[in-house]
Amino acid sequence: MRKLRAGIVGCGGIANGKHLPAMQKSGLYEVVAFCDIIIERAQETKEKFGTEDAKVFEDYRELLKEDLDVVYVTTPNRSHAEISIAAMEAGRDVMCEKPMAKNYAEAQKMVETAERTHRVLNIAYQNRYRTDSLYLKEMCKSDELGEIYFAKAHALRRRAVPTWGVFLNEEEQGGGPLIDIGTHALDLTLWMMDNYEVQSVTGASFHKLSDQTDQGNAFGNWDPDKFCVEDSAFGFIRMKNGAVIELESAWALNTLEVDEAKTSLCGTKAGADMKDGLRINYIHHNAQVVEKPELSSGGVAFFSGKEKSAADYEQELFYHIVVDGAEQVVKPAQAAVVTRILEAVYRSAESGETIYFD
Repeated sequence: MRKLRAGIVGCGGIANGKHLPAMQKSGLYEVVAFCDIIIERAQETKEKFGTEDAKVFEDYRELLKEDLDVVYVTTPNRSHAEISIAAMEAGRDVMCEKPMAKNYAEAQKMVETAERTHRVLNIAYQNRYRTDSLYLKEMCKSDELGEIYFAKAHALRRRAVPTWGVFLNEEEQGGGPLIDIGTHALDLTLWMMDNYEVQSVTGASFHKLSDQTDQGNAFGNWDPDKFCVEDSAFGFIRMKNGAVIELESAWALNTLEVDEAKTSLCGTKAGADMKDGLRINYIHHNAQVVEKPELSSGGVAFFSGKEKSAADYEQELFYHIVVDGAEQVVKPAQAAVVTRILEAVYRSAESGETIYFD
């Protein structure tokens, strides 16, 4: 089995913590080019994950001149579209970190470029590959929940503001928890519903806790003067078929209802949520029943119980999409709708008005 020659643009936490370890574990890639605006960071990442003759660059344009099959875009959100488009124009297939782009116009350009160049554009919504997500998706596809007409997208932290990198920089990221973790929860919810036809979005965002000095933050105290994005944001999404979605996101919120990258679904036949493991609720023999599927493979003879992670599945699937033409789980057009909704929540929060889609 041939290995794909990969280049990485952006050698920060998401590359080192998620993509590169999973690529290395798969044995399907050889990473031959590393790029970062901090050249020392690219060099350090190369030493951990690169081939012996791998090259390092400060400018992604120079990296694109290398003999590569795929390019990973793991930079701050501001440059996702620019680098992904350039890579596809250069004949490379692309794995781009979420969110797809800072705004819908950029996301549309990415989709259009992928279609025109016939290159793969995969957006890294790895939570779709979790065991509970895949199980629930099959239930939805089999119509076991019936018509899903109400859903919640959960992305709440009590006090876990990321204090490193550019997470608090609106110019680099395009927003705070909504675009960072709310995007995962929204993607999961829309995917389960298989509904991307949006009628309207109403949103609200808050800067209520970001200037506090008594913080209790999991990642250490943040600098209030550098906290330029919202600390929480919420959206109400009405779909064209009448279904509605509540979207909740926060890095800092005085709540004990802490959930991240999860969804709750209410259908005409049954409901489901991921709040305490996967739970399925329905009526059987005129009684209210709740089931919690056992989805692990533990307790099996000669099996260690160490299962593949969502990141592992993501890298294996990307390989087979590029090499074998396997079907994409995350369609670029779907990811663009997620970005459009997030942008609408921000616009609505700023204007105080409901945003209507065409």
